[in-house]
Amino acid sequence: MAGDNIATPMMVQYLGLKAKAEDCLLFYRMGDFFELFFDDARAAAATLDIALTSRGEHDGNPIPMCGVPVHAAEGYLARLIKAGHRVAIAEQTESPEQAKARGGSKTLVARDIVRFVTAGTLTEDSLLDSWSSNMLVAVAQVGEAFGLAAADISTGHFELVTVPHGSLEAELARLAASEVVVPDGFMYAPPDVIVRPRVDFDSVIGGDRLKQHFALETLASIGPVTRAEQAAAGGLIAYLAHAGQGKMPFLKLPVRREVHAHLLIDQATRDSLEINSASKGGRAGSLLAEVDRTITGAGARQLAADLAAPLMDKTQIDARLSLVQWFHDAPLTRDAVRSALRALPDIARALGRVVAGRGSPRDLGQIRDGLDAARMLRERLGNMADKPVLLDQLLPVLDGHGHMVDHLARALVSTPPTDTAQGGYIAEGFDAALDVLRGAGRDGRQAIAQMEARYREATGIAALKIRHNAVLGYFVEVPARHGDALMAPGTGFTHRQTMAGAVRFNSPELHEEAVRITQAGGHALAAEAAHLEELVAMVLARRDQIAASADALARIDVSAALAERAAESNWCRPSFVAHPCLEIESGRHPVVESALAKSGDRFIANDCKLSPEKRLWLVSGPNMGGKSTFLRQNALIVLLAQAGSYVPATSARLGLVDRLFSRVGASDNLARGRSTFMVEMVETAAILAQATERSFVILDEVGRGTSTYDGLAIAWAVVEGIHETNRCRCLFATHYHELTRLSESLDALSLHHVRAKEYKGDLVLLHELAEGPADRSYGIAVAKLAGLPPQVVARASSVLARLEKGRAETGGLAAGLGDLPLFSAALDAAEAKVDALRDKLTGLDIDALSPRAALDLLYELKRAAGEN
Repeated sequence: MAGDNIATPMMVQYLGLKAKAEDCLLFYRMGDFFELFFDDARAAAATLDIALTSRGEHDGNPIPMCGVPVHAAEGYLARLIKAGHRVAIAEQTESPEQAKARGGSKTLVARDIVRFVTAGTLTEDSLLDSWSSNMLVAVAQVGEAFGLAAADISTGHFELVTVPHGSLEAELARLAASEVVVPDGFMYAPPDVIVRPRVDFDSVIGGDRLKQHFALETLASIGPVTRAEQAAAGGLIAYLAHAGQGKMPFLKLPVRREVHAHLLIDQATRDSLEINSASKGGRAGSLLAEVDRTITGAGARQLAADLAAPLMDKTQIDARLSLVQWFHDAPLTRDAVRSALRALPDIARALGRVVAGRGSPRDLGQIRDGLDAARMLRERLGNMADKPVLLDQLLPVLDGHGHMVDHLARALVSTPPTDTAQGGYIAEGFDAALDVLRGAGRDGRQAIAQMEARYREATGIAALKIRHNAVLGYFVEVPARHGDALMAPGTGFTHRQTMAGAVRFNSPELHEEAVRITQAGGHALAAEAAHLEELVAMVLARRDQIAASADALARIDVSAALAERAAESNWCRPSFVAHPCLEIESGRHPVVESALAKSGDRFIANDCKLSPEKRLWLVSGPNMGGKSTFLRQNALIVLLAQAGSYVPATSARLGLVDRLFSRVGASDNLARGRSTFMVEMVETAAILAQATERSFVILDEVGRGTSTYDGLAIAWAVVEGIHETNRCRCLFATHYHELTRLSESLDALSLHHVRAKEYKGDLVLLHELAEGPADRSYGIAVAKLAGLPPQVVARASSVLARLEKGRAETGGLAAGLGDLPLFSAALDAAEAKVDALRDKLTGLDIDALSPRAALDLLYELKRAAGEN
């Protein structure tokens, strides 16, 4: 092997497959190992921390090489995928005997890529997080519209949506895709996308692919599928066909989403509110982790999807809330249902593996057990009175699998294995002929045990054993010192193999019994495989109904879990009204409240009452006083309410919110060359451009990242813009006390502050919200509380006294701002100046002007522009 060079048939084959794999790492099957060569080997060895060796030469240099055992490949794949790699799996596509028959004894066994393993195309349990969906998203543009096709092939979930450009980023944030696929040349691609040929995203071809995959005459059964959605769906299906090398995964009939059917939340807001993950990464500390009391993986995935896309339909929200309330008000029923759910396997993902052709007897057993438990749950809940409408809709979906479940129960052993190579997964009594074959195998093994005892007695060799391996089959083995005795003529034994400490033999009687056992075992394995194929076909025939049952179980799990969470902390059911308001009594931040409770502290609840008349609250007060927490808790209450959950408050009444924006806290994005201030301005610009009268915005310390005058000017203009142009519900926290003067000119602005007191020279933060502006900032008191050296605090106090004296003498930073026209009036004035110049130019007859008159006119226009 060491003398191999790049021209060997094996390396020629490898390089051909590597060209097909493109930028994926190539797992090249060689016996019991997947081997990697060249740069693939270097990358894999570094990621997996395994030895890098070499094989043969290329251009006079050793060829880098590393390998992983086939039986442990899933664990290595998981690490590679997590590190951002994609992997192509090249397997043997013929046996050595077939290769020999094809081209002689030295013919290389044919290999081909059988699958591409990528972040968005995983189905194996060991490669997936059971609590999170694994979304693959394809994006296409047709005209001004963007189509998104999103699928989780581990469960079959498939959805389509069309969005305008302004909503594309928010939709991608909602989906939180593991992998995004776009056509070549796509201008709006997020980072780290997979680029595929543009022809895969042709809308006409995409529509045909949809119809062909789902055997549809028309797309009408899906809904009014747009051209952009057809293009995206075509790109997604083509990518899945490429990844599976023709073997398609499970996809349910796609569900069309309307972009305005759910509350839009952009990525910056999701990060700020820490909805699905905390600011430091990971689930711990997020809203999802604090709310999640689900029992099943499917329920956890459904809850994450609900929080990612809160609803905009009051009827649907109320249906979810009524089911949560039903479980909330019946704790004994809730406990019984949650106990039943605790024993449920993950039906959806087991079905996904079966449909993808990677299912095992264990997956069929999980489907059997899960659907049997679903049937019993339906019987338990179906007999109860006063069920909510949503539960009445869900319960019938849990049933209807009786014949299939009974058949699987008779066919499979109680705990089927994952591996089929050894058989043993078809139950005794299901197939009489199979039982006979198994009996022959058992009888043969007993006969061999009896034969071993007879041989020991006949030869007088107590250490004689009858063993078995994959190469020799059954053989007699004796220690080397007894080998000569069995080699003598007339013993009836035939020499097979001499080892270092043992000699192996065969005998006619052993050979005959071995043939019987092998034939019976082979026939038994073939019979089991045939039954497995039949059982898989039965499951595939009902895959849509099974998937619907899995979805129903997930919804029940979520509802019972939200009821459990509400009961734990005395949350309330929110109500919805037609006008844009936000009336929260004793609202709390769920994550902060939980953290305080662990340390024995109590969370201070606060009210929030936004109405059309007072829709903008300007909140001032010291740092660490609770302004940011107050802002965030109200945003989270809106999100939870529209997701169909109880909320952490004494009461909550709100008008539906169409978009949620949060500009609370920021950090430098040095990777993209953006400072904290730049990030803040980009996010604020998005809010001013996209917020509507039905939106809810929280803004904290806008303008703090630049000079005092610039910051105040920006904050002043942003408050006016929110009030006059966007006219949305908004909580605006600030340290610029000069902004309180805006309450004199902005009718819908209300002043509030977080309370603080100084007691014996120390600052006491009360974390309570009160009406009116803060009397002062307490900045130096906070600095003292934070531990600044006494001499620094004293110096700061003297500097502050001098500054405040100067402010009193000059009128302060905001001197003269009261004379400014309002935001809209300022714009109108600027437009009027432009209109004056426009009127002059429009009335000109240029052809009638002499050169002298034209020059005079230019001077006149310049003077007018200067005056304006």
